[in-house]
Amino acid sequence: MPPIIPNGAGRLPVLASSAARTDEVAVSWRPSRHARRLLTLAAAGMLLAVITRRPELAGLAAPPLLLLAAGRPPRPSRVGVRVGLTANRLYESELAAVDVAIGDDRFDARWTLQAGRGVDPASATAASGPAARFTFSVPRWGRRQLGSVALVLHDRWRLAEGRVSFTLPSVDCYPQPAVQRTKVVLSRLPNRLGEHSARVPGEGVEFSGVREYVPGDRQRAINWAATTRRGRLQVNTFAAERSQDVVLLVDATSDVGEPGSSALDLGLRGAAGAARAYLDARDRVGVITYQWGGAHWLAPSLGRRQVYKIIDAMLSADAGWARGAVFRRLPRAALPPGALVVAFSPLLDQRFVEALRDMRERGFSLIVVDVLNTEPPTKYSYADVIARRIWRMEQQAIRFSLRELGVPVVAWDGVAPLDLPLAPYTRRPLVVRR
Repeated sequence: MPPIIPNGAGRLPVLASSAARTDEVAVSWRPSRHARRLLTLAAAGMLLAVITRRPELAGLAAPPLLLLAAGRPPRPSRVGVRVGLTANRLYESELAAVDVAIGDDRFDARWTLQAGRGVDPASATAASGPAARFTFSVPRWGRRQLGSVALVLHDRWRLAEGRVSFTLPSVDCYPQPAVQRTKVVLSRLPNRLGEHSARVPGEGVEFSGVREYVPGDRQRAINWAATTRRGRLQVNTFAAERSQDVVLLVDATSDVGEPGSSALDLGLRGAAGAARAYLDARDRVGVITYQWGGAHWLAPSLGRRQVYKIIDAMLSADAGWARGAVFRRLPRAALPPGALVVAFSPLLDQRFVEALRDMRERGFSLIVVDVLNTEPPTKYSYADVIARRIWRMEQQAIRFSLRELGVPVVAWDGVAPLDLPLAPYTRRPLVVRR
């Protein structure tokens, strides 16, 4: 039960949740089951008195009729209901709660949660009292409608029953970010302050070498051990710290596999993890999603807020391909020159593969993360075996042609951290080739 703070008579209790709102909902009243039983008892007593012609039996109908006549409290046509969510945004399988409360304390309330599609209740779906809390989780990313709540009201004598039904707000469920602690760094970095060690000397923290002292060098940079050996003043040099532009390319043209572990699921989770890792390194990160209806992009930017902007841009991803969705028509702000492009794709759409080749020929540094983790179903007919073998050969040819162009292709199963497949490219700078 959520904590309730007394707020005066006739007012709504204050719930410990964020983004709470109060709505006036209509109430439909009808006699309760207890009232119908009393009415049946009174009618039976009157009927027995008429049939047996004994007036004293009519006294059996007096108590039920008195209760029905006395127990008529006011029945409002509308009541105020307060609804609040502990979080409007959550990650996959993360627990959240919705708080509901009624402002009129003259009635006994019973709440029943009817969860929406794609929402898993994590607690009991029925509760009683002036306020209730229902916990839930969303197993898969997307914008989900939580469902509705049915409220049953009873008066003090439980003679009247009021029914209310209202819709709960929707929540945005973000893909669970993949684990990525290391970053791929380009060999040529723009002249912008960051945290990556560049190949040029500058004001950094990573030692790069020793040189002879020149007027203007700081005294604390003097290397006294080298000075003693060489007989001349020597100073330490450090590598400059720069940042880079990273564009995450999510292929939503093909979504194959089981729901929850499909190619699109893995692509969104990998892109979310990469966005968080590069933004923590003070890089500018943007995203391009190719989907049905066109290419949607978000310009590279800095800051923690950019993570949520990137995920919000990817939430609208849907399987399909739009005519005219080509890289050449993207503005310079979406795909800045010299940027590192990390593509998450199952490489099933030939047009998307051709777009990657065109991108590489234009001089962009590309890394493709292969998120294909399924194959055609196994069948034992000769034609099916041959078709399956041809499909495998085509997939191998696509990956071989990309590697021949200098585009690394790494496979990721969605379970292991992204650091494992990217390890050969995170230990040393990725050479930029034009």
